[in-house]
Amino acid sequence: MSNNDVFSQKERNVIILLIIIVLGGIILYATSGIFGAFLGTMVMYTLFRNLNIFFIEKWNWPKPLSSVVIIIISIFIIVLPFVGIGKMLVDKAIELQANPQWIKRIMDAIDTFVGDKLGQPDLIEKQLEASSTYLAGLLTSTLSGAANAFLEITVMYFLLYFLFVNYKGFEGSLVHYLPFDDENATVFAEELKNITYSNIIGQTIIAIIQGGCLAIGFMIFGAKDPLFWGVICAILSFIPLLGPPLIFVPAALVLLTEGATWQGVGLLIWGFGLVINIDNVLRLVIAKKVGDIHPIITVVGVIIGLPIFGLIGLVYGPLLLAYFLIAVRIYKANKRLALKKDRLQDQLDE
Repeated sequence: MSNNDVFSQKERNVIILLIIIVLGGIILYATSGIFGAFLGTMVMYTLFRNLNIFFIEKWNWPKPLSSVVIIIISIFIIVLPFVGIGKMLVDKAIELQANPQWIKRIMDAIDTFVGDKLGQPDLIEKQLEASSTYLAGLLTSTLSGAANAFLEITVMYFLLYFLFVNYKGFEGSLVHYLPFDDENATVFAEELKNITYSNIIGQTIIAIIQGGCLAIGFMIFGAKDPLFWGVICAILSFIPLLGPPLIFVPAALVLLTEGATWQGVGLLIWGFGLVINIDNVLRLVIAKKVGDIHPIITVVGVIIGLPIFGLIGLVYGPLLLAYFLIAVRIYKANKRLALKKDRLQDQLDE
């Protein structure tokens, strides 16, 4: 008796589908530690796709040469700045560890000020105790993400090289295997590109400007370490509205506790009047040009991304959530279209 007599075609398809699901689950589990590399590859491909096509089709460069040049460019403008920021953070952490009394004096001063002015003694201590568990877990995940960064970057560039070299085959395979028709595939690709541009290029511009303005404000009003805190502000600027105040509000309170009243008030006005509104104004401009990610999506994405990806989760988390919502929206559009076709067919049958 042959296999054709044992199983029907439908049963064979179900068995094959089950095998695919099981093997896919095993592969996903095995590669879960470098999932950030796959997401990073998609992001980098989206950012540099047009440049790769320009080099190959306009300048007639060999595909391997175009891929290598783009990888080198991306290392200089993306990877090396992150390495520099990481080194700055490590150096500052070592400095604070060597002088822990510096932090304690600042916390005591803020606590005293808040207790005297707002009638809330030990407010800082209570808040630190309430958030210590979350911050400890977040720090652990961030450090583990940093330890895994080299492997992820290596895998990302390995994949990126071959995608750039065979970009036509890669994009053709995506169109073929994605469960979208040609129209929705085009919509999905365009929205994915716009969301990526908005969150990577647009938000990076906002972060740099906000960080630079905060550093200038620190210098004007006499706060310490303006360059370092400007960099930290730029990182936290990926959290809309909530990020920068985490830097300039405590700094202003420190100035007030030290008796520098007008400097502290001036820094608060500078922060709330200028630094935060940079986000509001530029986000509207970016939304008109390439699209925008809603602040709620960004905040939720950051909460999701930080424990999974570490510090780079500030970028990856919102993107991942935005991609998911795009897919859901296209699925709903397909479902509505299918229902309309079914109703039309029923009417014709009647």
